[in-house]
Amino acid sequence: MKVTLFATCLVDMFQGDVGKAVVEVLERLGCDIDFPEDQICCGQPAYNSGYVKESKNAMKKMITAFEHAEYVVSPSGSCAYMLKEYPAVFKGDPIWEPKAQTLAAKTYEFTEFIVNVLKTEDVGARLEGKATYHTSCHMTRLLGVTEAPLQLLKNVKGLHYVDLPGKDRCCGFGGTFSVKMGNISGEMVNEKVLNVEETGADILIGADAGCLLNIGGRIQRQDKPIKVMHIAEVLNCR
Repeated sequence: MKVTLFATCLVDMFQGDVGKAVVEVLERLGCDIDFPEDQICCGQPAYNSGYVKESKNAMKKMITAFEHAEYVVSPSGSCAYMLKEYPAVFKGDPIWEPKAQTLAAKTYEFTEFIVNVLKTEDVGARLEGKATYHTSCHMTRLLGVTEAPLQLLKNVKGLHYVDLPGKDRCCGFGGTFSVKMGNISGEMVNEKVLNVEETGADILIGADAGCLLNIGGRIQRQDKPIKVMHIAEVLNCR
């Protein structure tokens, strides 16, 4: 199966190991990975800030970059959802709306692809520890991916999973929200860290780089003994 990786900006610039983990897990599951080097930002920051017209240039470049792909897989539910928003953005455009619909239909978040397309719930991962999982807003509320990550985590040998209190609450990142509403964002991430501590977990797992950078940054500044991992890194542990 040919899979084209949409790495996302944050993974590309800050979390390269996450991208590598995605590739290694999918290759072990029999996928042939392709990475188009002309992929750029999906346009979400500009789009969410109201600059719809300006974001379209980035979106058109992304559509073109992934036009050849059979499946597009991303380690970010938020960014995967943005690609699925493209048909609405280009609604009525005789050239770009059909292309946007094609891209949206073949785009998947990493865990969603493993469970729903590859029909796999156990990737043979092993990680000793007590872990909890942060459910990111875009991935759960908009993309609708809720069960796939938990199905995969519960089959990681040696991992004791505990549910996160207040898991339905935003961590305060929200893309540009954390910049525009810094004080509110800071209180939200403080609450999230307290909830993680309440579980007694020594590992916090998530599936969106933005959330993990936000929560992980606060954990690091508060010198908490909690390791932060993307789910791809967990599934790549042997």
